[in-house]
Amino acid sequence: MISAQLTTAISEPAPRQKIGEPKEFSSPKAIEAISLSKNLSARISLPTKTEDPEEEFIRSGEHTTAPSTETATPTAELWAERWLDLPDGRMRYLKAGSGPALILVHGLMGYSFSWRFTIPALAPHATVYAIDNLGAGLSPAKAGLDSRLRPTAERLLQFVDRLGIGHFDLLGTSHGGGVAIMTAAICSRRENSRLRRLVLVAPINPWSPHGKRLAPFLGSRLGTLLLRNTMERWRSLDYVWLSRLFGDARRIPPDSLAGYRLPILKNHVLRHASQIVKNWTADLAELEAALPKIGDYPTLLMWGTRDRAVDFQSAEPLCQNFRNVRLVAFKGVGHLPYEEAPHDFNRALVNFLTASF
Repeated sequence: MISAQLTTAISEPAPRQKIGEPKEFSSPKAIEAISLSKNLSARISLPTKTEDPEEEFIRSGEHTTAPSTETATPTAELWAERWLDLPDGRMRYLKAGSGPALILVHGLMGYSFSWRFTIPALAPHATVYAIDNLGAGLSPAKAGLDSRLRPTAERLLQFVDRLGIGHFDLLGTSHGGGVAIMTAAICSRRENSRLRRLVLVAPINPWSPHGKRLAPFLGSRLGTLLLRNTMERWRSLDYVWLSRLFGDARRIPPDSLAGYRLPILKNHVLRHASQIVKNWTADLAELEAALPKIGDYPTLLMWGTRDRAVDFQSAEPLCQNFRNVRLVAFKGVGHLPYEEAPHDFNRALVNFLTASF
């Protein structure tokens, strides 16, 4: 059971917790703990002024409304929409900014649209590539696309190779966090030093019970029919499933419903999602085997404490797989902190990306 403290620091490795063991959020060595109140609407952010970000933290002010798209959504001039032909389809991506390369990988049913509040904050510090995985977003895929984690990671590396990207950082959220972990494992196995750092936002992992029973059902024939005959046809359900991903549904940005509906209309993404959940159990097993191989990458974990999709309690055993890891937790926030608490999320992210390692 998670204690009343959340951790945000670089920690030493600890013995890995096995699946099925009791989950205690015991603080690793050499960390600063953030003491949290029981006010679920409060959120944690990094300070604007501090010489040592390990020693000082502040709370952000309470926000009960969604961020304004008039000020937070990037304009068309900020990024360029581009396309890249790959063996399995045509990948759409957004490119913005200048500096070290940073690749953003969305989660299940997400796409580059998910990063509309993040790209403006990153563009001054990095060359940002926000991809739509093949079969997701607006990227068409060939029939029979292998949607398992490893082939998806291989396609991400194809993207890197085709664009001639040298060293890069990698950010993945939810299912995209699993893709990022698998990509790091492939790079480590091949002794490919191009990948520099990882940012994992509530990544799928073997210690989270959420979805372990639901995903196989949704991947079954009955579950697939149910999914496509409800979500694909009943727009009234869009708010229902999206609100489950927020700690406070009042923070859903006003453009979210239309934005996430677009790929369903344009690219039949529910078919792709159904293939992903069919392989969920096998992918988690492969993910567990991959984690010990990536412990040397400097890693930032970011999580909302009210995450109903990937259990926040799984953050601690996941942290224990890394030698150099920082955990930033947003109290009262759900599965999409980059949309629900974009200001705090961006500040923590930029702090990590601009730090020296």
